[in-house]
Amino acid sequence: MADAKGFFSAFDSDRIVKAIADAERLTSGEIRVHVTKHNPKDLESRAEKRFELLGMVKTAERNGVLIYIAPKARRFRVVGDAGIHEKAGEAFWTEVASAMEEHFRRGEFTEGVVRGVARVGELLAAHFPRQADDRNELSDEVTED
Repeated sequence: MADAKGFFSAFDSDRIVKAIADAERLTSGEIRVHVTKHNPKDLESRAEKRFELLGMVKTAERNGVLIYIAPKARRFRVVGDAGIHEKAGEAFWTEVASAMEEHFRRGEFTEGVVRGVARVGELLAAHFPRQADDRNELSDEVTED
């Protein structure tokens, strides 16, 4: 992953928001993307804390997924709620991360996130299809701190 400045200048939030909306049209699941300008020492716990702060543990089916990106640390995490973990094996999370990392290494930051969102959306649609009464429980906007 490039430095944080390069990441933010190459980051197309509008395209990512569209990818989230497209993925969520097929599922009751919720997808969020968060980018931190910090260099967290414990990325896993920071990602889990942000997951909670964004209200992702409050979805009806516990089917939220957060893509948490820390460009300064050159790392990211994909965090899923309890409902997702019950249905997705570890190989899925590894596959999502690998697809994203491949694009990040080439400097294709937006594309990496869009690909990750699409793969997460496919999993959610397979296990949590959209229902007639479904509503968007969480914002699709990319958040930053």
